[in-house]
Amino acid sequence: MAEAELSDIQHEEHGHRGSFFMTRGDKRVARLTYSRGNERLVIIDHTEVDPSLEGRGIARGLLDAAVAWARETGTKFMVTCPYASSQFAKDPSIGDVLLA
Repeated sequence: MAEAELSDIQHEEHGHRGSFFMTRGDKRVARLTYSRGNERLVIIDHTEVDPSLEGRGIARGLLDAAVAWARETGTKFMVTCPYASSQFAKDPSIGDVLLA
C-alpha cells in the first residue's frame, strides 16, 4: 500500500461499534469493523475493500492500523472476520494483540 494511502486510514468509534476506514470523496471504499466486548476487548468482525482497490494491500493496511491502535491502548482482539483471522494465522508478529 502506498504511504499516502496509509495516511488516509481513519478510525472512529460510536457506542460499542467502531471501524478503521478509508474514503474517496464522500464514499467509504475500505473498512475493518469491530464491536466492543468490554473496555479492553474488541471483536473484529468484518473487512471490506472496494473491488477497484483490491490487490493494493489496503485490507492489510487497515488491519495494521488496528494492531497499532491496540498496542497503543492496551486493547486485545477476538477475531470472527475470515480475512483478519487468516492474517493473524499467517503473521505471528501481530499475534501479541490477540486475546490469549
